[in-house]
Amino acid sequence: MSPARFARYARLVLAANVGVILWGAYVRASGSGAGCGSHWPLCNGEVMPRSPAMATVVELTHRLTSGVALLLVAGLLWAARRTFPPGARARKAAWWSAFFIVTEALLGAGLVLLEHVADDESIARGWWVGAHLVNTYLLVAALALAAWWSWPAVARDGAAHASVGTESIGRTRSAVAAALAGMLLLGVSGAITALGDTLFPVSTIEEGKALTFSPSAHVFVRLRVWHPVLAVLVGALVAWAIAALLATRPPPLVRRVALGLAAVVAFQMLLGAANVWWLAPIPLQIAHLLLADLAWIALVSLAAWTFAARRQPPPA
Repeated sequence: MSPARFARYARLVLAANVGVILWGAYVRASGSGAGCGSHWPLCNGEVMPRSPAMATVVELTHRLTSGVALLLVAGLLWAARRTFPPGARARKAAWWSAFFIVTEALLGAGLVLLEHVADDESIARGWWVGAHLVNTYLLVAALALAAWWSWPAVARDGAAHASVGTESIGRTRSAVAAALAGMLLLGVSGAITALGDTLFPVSTIEEGKALTFSPSAHVFVRLRVWHPVLAVLVGALVAWAIAALLATRPPPLVRRVALGLAAVVAFQMLLGAANVWWLAPIPLQIAHLLLADLAWIALVSLAAWTFAARRQPPPA
């Protein structure tokens, strides 16, 4: 397989996994997480339930598509071994993708077997959801890097690394690293906030305010206040990272990705406000998560270029 064909396949695998992630969010938002009971990998003790309820269909579909995603990642690893020599960055990313999709399946199984689904309000569920989100982001990052490092346009721009002759490259790396850490924390906050919206729905904004600021409010509900604040702070970190990166005069592809990230983050802010105003309907939750995934993919790609860039020595 040529590197160009591998890059196209890697992007396909990345898109498929994002689709599975979005469907998983629908499983949670629709309350279908217990559709297969506390059984895994079987569904209600059967391989294929007969006359299943809608919640069972939703959950079983997620399991089946997750299985397809696992096979696609296995194919990615096989293709990487045939396309790239040992030690190649795309090949390493494929290995990490295989690792994280296995841990993704194990975390999903843990949520089901421990019954941290449906109406479970335990703090333990919050920890599991947070760990699941971190693993999901790491899986997406590995897949994004496999696609990025095998992309012919990135290889052509490799020579441009030597043109980064600015002393600010160290600050750029710090800014990008801070943005990555902030976005990961924001993702965990968003996942738990979305869980709170599912477990403790409200019908009006006034009711939501009263519930959020109640002394007896559940911790999942109190995060409704802190998640938007964290989103603004992380947005500022991402803006700092983009500005620092553009100051290094990157190649055109990297510049386009940086500007695309800025547009996605700006739209994400607007969509987040709409989520609050319209009390987090499921379609807006899915769209919000999609933009979060796109922003994460773009930021990971920019980090790959930033940390591969070499500082040009100053002229004699």
